[in-house]
Amino acid sequence: MLKRIAAITFIFVCTSVAWAVLGSTIYYRSNVPAETLRDSVSSTWGVPQEQKPPTASYTERVERIEKTIEDGKSVERLTQVDTSIPRPLESSKIDVDLQLEHRQKGLLWFSTYQVAFRGTYRFRNTTGQAKSVNFSFPYPANQGTYDDLVLTINGVPAPDANAANDGGSVAGSKFMAPGETVVIAVGYRSQGLDRWTYNFQGQPAHIRDFDLNMTTNFAAIDFPENTLSPLKREETPNGWKLNWNYSSVTTSYAIAMEMPRTLQPGPLAGQISYFAPVSLFFFFFLMFIITTVRNVNLHPMNYFFLASAFFAFHLLLAYLVDHVSVHTSFVICSLVSIFLVVSYLRLAVNMRFALVEAAGTQFVFLVLFSYAFFFQGFTGLAITIGAIITLFVVMQVTGRVNWGEKFRT
Repeated sequence: MLKRIAAITFIFVCTSVAWAVLGSTIYYRSNVPAETLRDSVSSTWGVPQEQKPPTASYTERVERIEKTIEDGKSVERLTQVDTSIPRPLESSKIDVDLQLEHRQKGLLWFSTYQVAFRGTYRFRNTTGQAKSVNFSFPYPANQGTYDDLVLTINGVPAPDANAANDGGSVAGSKFMAPGETVVIAVGYRSQGLDRWTYNFQGQPAHIRDFDLNMTTNFAAIDFPENTLSPLKREETPNGWKLNWNYSSVTTSYAIAMEMPRTLQPGPLAGQISYFAPVSLFFFFFLMFIITTVRNVNLHPMNYFFLASAFFAFHLLLAYLVDHVSVHTSFVICSLVSIFLVVSYLRLAVNMRFALVEAAGTQFVFLVLFSYAFFFQGFTGLAITIGAIITLFVVMQVTGRVNWGEKFRT
């Protein structure tokens, strides 16, 4: 009996080493090319976008006194320089629509999205003089694609918008009479990655008459740390309607939405492989108890082939998730591994033992155990509950067994 236990333990240790190598391989395939894959997605889809409000300013020549050193003496001169004087933003009405669309590269999924932006901004000439005011609307990313990009001033497309496009913003200008109000309307459709942010000018920024409405096609909304939470929320069949509305507020925070992250098949497969020895340990333990109690002669070589069937599950999963969704891959691998065990034990023992004891135990400790990793945050609890239930069942089944006699036999 002791030699049999030692042989089974040796098989268990060797299989655990193989799982450690497989798990390390999966993590290497997932993490080493991660930045390269991310750069590839960014180059074709976009980067995290950070939108800022437009600015308005006029140029005015002012006199300044400049000090210079000449012949060891300090000399003051009166000079005139052109200075850009900003005008405050009086109101902002913004509509943002975020459409999440996950994309897979290799063993990783990336949270890409499409954004439709429409903003209406109001500026007023409060200088008491007629001024030629320049308006500039910054792009949300240094590199990006903007469809249906439009900038209008009082409903009229800015005539010099294209000429003033310097790569970082789209701009226009208008001659404003004293007290005149100008409405700037901006719109575009674009796409980005991971996060969308609306950041105010100035830190802290004083915001007046601000209203931002955001709609999403996903329910798992997440607001990053140090950002403003919406004041109103309304759940829709496809996602949420969110609203930020302020009459007058001073803040150092931005408005941001973190895109939901989907289950990563590569790291998930690696995690399942690393914890596979726990699954095999419970399976071997229960098989050993059942065969000992029922006097079923299961040779260590039988345990070797059972361990191989378990390992086949993780090996197939590691390379199948590259081509098939992780849930479909999990189902296929589960069926393959259970088929290997049942088709083998029906020959080594009998069909009833293969279908009931072996397949049932494998389903619990391989399939359900591995599926617990799909529920982030509950994996440890699920495994603990499973272990306690297993211990209870074994203790009840073997409570009247004379282990001294079994081991002598």
